[in-house]
Amino acid sequence: MGGREAPGGGASVHRGRPPGPSIDRDGDTRRPLAAPGRGWLPAGDRPAEAAGGAERLTIAIPARGRLREPSASLLADAGFGPEQPGERALAFPCRNAPVDVLLVRAADVPEYVQDGVVDCGITGADLVLERGAKVDELLRLGFGSCTLEAAVPEEASICTLADLAGLRVATVYPRLARQLLHEGGLECELVQVSGAVEVAPRLGLADAIVDLVSSGNTLRTNGLRSLGALFASEAVLLGRPGGAAGARRLAGILRSVVDARSARYLMLNAPESALEAIAELVPGSRAPSVIPLAEPGMLALHALVPAADVWRLLPRLEAAGASSILIVPVERMLA
Repeated sequence: MGGREAPGGGASVHRGRPPGPSIDRDGDTRRPLAAPGRGWLPAGDRPAEAAGGAERLTIAIPARGRLREPSASLLADAGFGPEQPGERALAFPCRNAPVDVLLVRAADVPEYVQDGVVDCGITGADLVLERGAKVDELLRLGFGSCTLEAAVPEEASICTLADLAGLRVATVYPRLARQLLHEGGLECELVQVSGAVEVAPRLGLADAIVDLVSSGNTLRTNGLRSLGALFASEAVLLGRPGGAAGARRLAGILRSVVDARSARYLMLNAPESALEAIAELVPGSRAPSVIPLAEPGMLALHALVPAADVWRLLPRLEAAGASSILIVPVERMLA
């Protein structure tokens, strides 16, 4: 069977047969991209070798949805911005690094990583469990936080999760919902739907729903109330078990950015007599840097502090005698 045309043009590589000129019309005879039976992939999307034969790393990120922009921003902050950026580009090499980025459906990322189509990928932890992919979670990325919650119509007499036993529950996450409800000792009739699951109770398809919730506004808008969270999710970096060493090196680079985003660099001046009181106020820093100033009796204090504590910290520092307070973002943090 010859390579057929993929959407958008270009030959396609069938991953269910050995590579060869009759299949790989681009003339590339390297290994197939994934396990047999996984379908077709545009040959032009195959990761290329870097100049000099250096290993190239391929990472998949969501092509659309709430995780796309934060994923792209994380890569850019880590120094992996696109070589030729463009809103319609679905694959691009990164500047100054042997890294290629593919934009794919978030739900497909776990399988692409598992099957070796890419070396690593970014998607939601909920999708990893829903797809049942055999992958390693290399890093939690600190964005895309949401919870999988059960909800019912406002007027329903159902009050707790235990009341769902034996009822019909609509969800777009049947595998994950069944697992979580079973772990809670609940046996429900799951109704798999796609799209707007919030309307299922109004249509008589189900008594309740299980869906992802970020702010809760969508539930309230559709006359639903939550019975409680079943699972907390956020964006994660995935790799294959025993996969490319480059994926773990990338995880270390991204970790330095993720950790830095949760911290701020604090600089202030203070009288020497106030140093002990101020040092006790600085969270997460057992030994801040202390530098003598030219003015007798005055010191400069530098420390890393949690970003979430800054709004509480500033008035306390001023009350303790701190002055010339400066707080700036941190670009990287290496342990």
